[in-house]
Amino acid sequence: MSGAPATCLFVVCDQTWPAAAEHHVGPWLLRASPGGGKRVRAASATGPVGAGDIAVAEAALHDLGQPLLFQVRPGDEVVDTELAARGYALIDLVVMLTAPIAQLMDQPIPKVTAFAIWEPLAIMEEIWAAGGIDAARLDVMARATVKTGILSRWNEKPAGVAFAACHADTCMVHAVEVLPHQRRQGVAQWMMRKAAFWGAEQGATRIAVLCVAQNHAALSLYRALGFAEAGHYHYRIKEGGI
Repeated sequence: MSGAPATCLFVVCDQTWPAAAEHHVGPWLLRASPGGGKRVRAASATGPVGAGDIAVAEAALHDLGQPLLFQVRPGDEVVDTELAARGYALIDLVVMLTAPIAQLMDQPIPKVTAFAIWEPLAIMEEIWAAGGIDAARLDVMARATVKTGILSRWNEKPAGVAFAACHADTCMVHAVEVLPHQRRQGVAQWMMRKAAFWGAEQGATRIAVLCVAQNHAALSLYRALGFAEAGHYHYRIKEGGI
């Protein structure tokens, strides 16, 4: 498996897409946020899970007002089996991909094609909103320490946005959105390349991205840019469990 170790990427993900609060309860890390998606609201195991530990996590999630949602990582087979037995549904298989950051810096970015901007402009927020990235997710972005937004222009008009943040030696890209009428023209490629140039300026040597396995178009793009799979995870959720 090429790329950064998956365990390191989980740390990068937590730092570049941070929860509002984290709580350690028994063998669990509980993430708590008023919104912002599953990554900032899920519990994950930090060590061996024994009999009764899932109930402990469930009670703590309930007390925090969070959904009964678990992030299941490689090595969490016991957790996965126990959650399935408790009626938790499997959702969102996520692929973690990485590449050497220099690999995306082999071509100069055409002028006025992509810009690194923070705070987000109104047009950036509008494009994110059109893609379902709401105010709670913007709040997640604001919590990251070393961060930027990426705005792309194509055909002399706004085309897409992305969010990039750095932790240690890795720049991770999140919330990639391209307007429907600007797709299939290379917009996402230029945004990823702009994120790489920005990340390198922050000292990053690797670039990473997360992609739902069913998003075949995005996976094809990332692999064409030289990204390789470095790990995976999925979620288990109990409907109505909040």
